[in-house]
Amino acid sequence: MAKIQKVPTSEFHSGYGCVIMSAVIGVFGFILWWSYYTLTTMDAAIALVCQTAPATLPPVAPVPDLEKKLADFAALANADKPAKLKLSVADLNALLLLAPDGGNGSYKDMLRVTSLDVAKQALVTQASLPMNTAKFWEDTKRYLVGEVDFTLEMTELGPDAKVSAVRIPGKTVQEEMVKGMAMYGYLGPYQNHATLGPVLKAIKKFQVEADGVVLSTEK
Repeated sequence: MAKIQKVPTSEFHSGYGCVIMSAVIGVFGFILWWSYYTLTTMDAAIALVCQTAPATLPPVAPVPDLEKKLADFAALANADKPAKLKLSVADLNALLLLAPDGGNGSYKDMLRVTSLDVAKQALVTQASLPMNTAKFWEDTKRYLVGEVDFTLEMTELGPDAKVSAVRIPGKTVQEEMVKGMAMYGYLGPYQNHATLGPVLKAIKKFQVEADGVVLSTEK
């Protein structure tokens, strides 16, 4: 049987490789430029609305038996039984006491839930959030002090809370800054918590009502 040989139908030219490498370098350069531009633009937007000192938020009162309510909810869910849990504003604030320090401080020093927005399905908070700076090599601090709304969305690990609106008295917050903040979830520190982790994983549905957030194991 005759041996099949592959014969090139066109001449190879070293310029092809140069064109490909130039394209790769161009794309990589654009990514670097865009990252730098976005970072510096966002940094400037943050600087316009932040202050150099954090705000002192009202104290949080612990809620008796809250952890037991959470554990009971998780136990029912793990037993494949339907369960519902309603958390009031006081409950939500008490949960802040359980959040670990993620390296930038604890939520108990950063957030207070003040009300619930049923129309927007959002938690309205008083916030004093530490913000990153583009000049990470400088030991400078700045804080966003104002009202921050959080909406809930479902993930594989249960619901997560993300920024949906920011209001700072006397200042205009750029939409791009809010979009940047909305990229990050705020319930991550709770996902590995001994009590709260199982609760988050059990939640399949949530509903913001006027007097509390209703969590359910049923869709």
